[in-house]
Formats: sequence, structure tokens, C-alpha cells
Amino acid sequence: QVRLVESGGGVVQAGGSLRLSCAASGITFASYAMAWHREAPGKQRDLVATITRGGTTNYADSVKARFTISRDNAKNTVYLQMNSLEPEDTAVYYCNADPLDWVVHHGIGGYWGQGTQVTVSS
Repeated sequence: QVRLVESGGGVVQAGGSLRLSCAASGITFASYAMAWHREAPGKQRDLVATITRGGTTNYADSVKARFTISRDNAKNTVYLQMNSLEPEDTAVYYCNADPLDWVVHHGIGGYWGQGTQVTVSS
């Protein structure tokens, strides 16, 4: 059984930082591309960042230079370090895994976690 479990969300003031984690089980983690997506109230789910099996990263323009995605294959975990948080970053953040980079880039398949809420107060 495949499980992706996100953690690390919470409430933070604007300008603060959070680090999200997504622990994977039931998959050969090193063989999967990983991504973080987010869904704000009343909006569609959008890509935040991706990391390929080889460690190449990609970011949405809105989070570049503020967020960093990384992975630890030994721990089967992907991280999202979020700095200089803004109220516009408030959303539920979801972890996504698939062997294909383009699938997680577009968020159109693969495995998903249950999400973790991030709330940034002004």
C-alpha cells in the first residue's frame, strides 16, 4: 500500500518560515519524481515545486527564491523549505509522486498525500 504523509504545516506570521515534509512508503522512492502542489480556498490546485529522480528542481514563479524543494532518498522523504512566507501562500499543500516527471509537474496523476494546511497571517 502506497502512502504519502505530509507534515509540518501550521500558522505563521508573514515573513516567517515553515518546512514541510512528505514521508513516502510502499514505493521505490528513488525511482519517483516528487512534487508539491497547493490549493487555496476557492482556487484550483497549482504546482509549487518539483524535483526529479536525479535531483533537478523546478519552481512556480510565485515561490522562486523563497521556497526550496529537496529530497532524502535514504529517508524516503521530500521536503519543502518555505521562507519569507506571504498571506498569499495560505493553502493546503499536497505531496505528489509518480515515476514520470511530467505527471507530477502537471499534477495529473500518481500518488497523493492527504495535504497539510499552511496559514500565513498578515
